[in-house]
Amino acid sequence: MKQLNAVAAAVCAMLLVLSWSAAGQKAGDTKKKASPAASGVVSADRGKFRIFSDGQQVGTEEFSVAPSGADWISRGSVEIKVPGAPTTQVSGELRLAADGRPLSYQWTSQGPKKNSGAIAFEGTTAKMELRAEGGPPFTQEFQFDSPQIVILDNNLYHHYALLARLFDWNAKGVQAFAVLIPQDLTPGTVTVEWAGPRDLDGIKAELLRVRSSDLEIEMYVTEGKLLRLVVPDSKAEIRRE
Repeated sequence: MKQLNAVAAAVCAMLLVLSWSAAGQKAGDTKKKASPAASGVVSADRGKFRIFSDGQQVGTEEFSVAPSGADWISRGSVEIKVPGAPTTQVSGELRLAADGRPLSYQWTSQGPKKNSGAIAFEGTTAKMELRAEGGPPFTQEFQFDSPQIVILDNNLYHHYALLARLFDWNAKGVQAFAVLIPQDLTPGTVTVEWAGPRDLDGIKAELLRVRSSDLEIEMYVTEGKLLRLVVPDSKAEIRRE
C-alpha cells in the first residue's frame, strides 16, 4: 500500500521516516475532531532543521513560510546523506489559505532517479498526479469529509509546524486530524494530544504527542514554533537550529 519515493526509501533504511498507517485510527471513535481552524492560523516563519538518526546527523532541512497575496506559501528543501546510499534531495511548495486549508502542493525528489508530484485541492477533493523518471504519469483522486486537511510529506518536517498551529490549544485534550501523505497515496487520520509543558534545553516548550496506529512522534513547540520532533522507537530526531 505504501509507495515511498527514492528519498523516503533511503532514509527509511536508517531513519525510519515518519510514515503513517492510513488504515489506522478513524476520527470520531473516542477522540474529538479538531475544531475548524480560525482565520489567520498560518504565520510567517523561517529556519533550519538538522536531522539525526541514533545521535548522528544524516541531513538538513531549510524552510520558509511567507504570505503570497491573500494566501501563504510554505517551502522546504531537504538533503539526506545516509551512509551507504546516494545523497538525495527533496523540495516542496505548499500553498495555503490563511486558515490552514491546503490549496495546492508540489514536490520533487532527486536521487538515483528524479520523481515529482502535484496535488490540487478543490473543496473536499484532492487530485494528485505523480511522475517518476522513465514511467508514465499516475493520477489519483481522494475525497475527505472536510477541506481542512494536513499535508505531511515524509521528507519535509516543517509541515508538522502547521499541524501544531491547527491544534486547538484552548481545548487541549486529544484531537483528530485528516492527513494526506503524498508518498503513501492514501489519506488517513492522526491524533494529537497535549502532554503538558516541558523544559527543552532551558527553553519552555509544550509537548504534543502525534499518533497513528503504528507510530508515535513527540513534537515540542514554543510560541507557535516547532523546536524538535522525536521518534522514540527509531531514535530519530529533527532539531531546529
